[in-house]
Amino acid sequence: MSENTQVTFPAATGVGSMPGGDAREAAKTVTGSLEDFPYLAELPARGPGADMIGRTAGMLVELYARVEPSGWRLSDRPGRDTRRAHAWLRQDLDALEEFTQGYEGDLKVQAVGPWTLAAALELRNGEAVLSDPGACRDLTASLAEGLRLHLADVRRRVPGARVVLQLDEPSLTAVLRGQIRTASGYRTHRAVDRQVVESGLREVLGASGTGPTVVHSCAPDVPFALLRRAGTDAVSFDFGLLTERDDDAIGEAVEGGTRLFAGVVPGTDAALSDPAGSVMGVRTLWRRLGLRPGLLAEAVTVTPTCGLAGASPAWARQALAHCVRAARSLADNPE
Repeated sequence: MSENTQVTFPAATGVGSMPGGDAREAAKTVTGSLEDFPYLAELPARGPGADMIGRTAGMLVELYARVEPSGWRLSDRPGRDTRRAHAWLRQDLDALEEFTQGYEGDLKVQAVGPWTLAAALELRNGEAVLSDPGACRDLTASLAEGLRLHLADVRRRVPGARVVLQLDEPSLTAVLRGQIRTASGYRTHRAVDRQVVESGLREVLGASGTGPTVVHSCAPDVPFALLRRAGTDAVSFDFGLLTERDDDAIGEAVEGGTRLFAGVVPGTDAALSDPAGSVMGVRTLWRRLGLRPGLLAEAVTVTPTCGLAGASPAWARQALAHCVRAARSLADNPE
């Protein structure tokens, strides 16, 4: 989306992953629980190629990866692991298409962002792609092109949807701080310049065309200002990891029209408070920042704290339904 354009989003959604390995069951749960903002579920329990790194590696154009004991490594040609990743994604898309017949509204798809991918994918020598600036540029371009093709496929399958692109960047802060370990484990890779990081994110976010975008990180110290400069319409985060050090960045984001995807519902089986209790911290933050309560529903989308892959199927359904109820509480009683 263009800068200076405030984008509206529905009040509740999920982050990405779901438990189990049944694509139809996951699609049924997500579309049934989140009638206004479903998403393409990821099912990492199926194994390599369904995990977040393997799934995104399978989307790359003219770059391929295979599984090694140390993780995913770039290779010269597509092999069994690439084919498996493609097969899992097709299965997930088929299931989503089945349960979104006639759907009109927002639909979210997730992929790993360029910097978390560069930190996780290995070059042929075993070091992270992050160690080679030229390889990082190639990976970013390949990812952007792959996502353009992926989003076009989703739009063909669900023609009534406004497709929202979410980039998952849990390693972003570590990349910026030079905290990603080398293959030996004894050193860390040099911190990547913030302008280079911003430029790479902007290029990949641009794959959405005119579609809305979100960047998600469930790590502490999310770089809100950098993400806004890179052009994202929304930032998704674990609300429980915020500290008062984040107040200024949060306030500037809200006043600048950036949507907050606030992760307030536990991602694994746990005792739940009532819906109003789940968003009490959001209301407290609002009062601390001096923001008007009426802005809450316009500025906040309620989500789980992170993906639901580690939850039981029953909990995953409960968590998504609770997000919807908590969002309704926030809208009905902003103060």
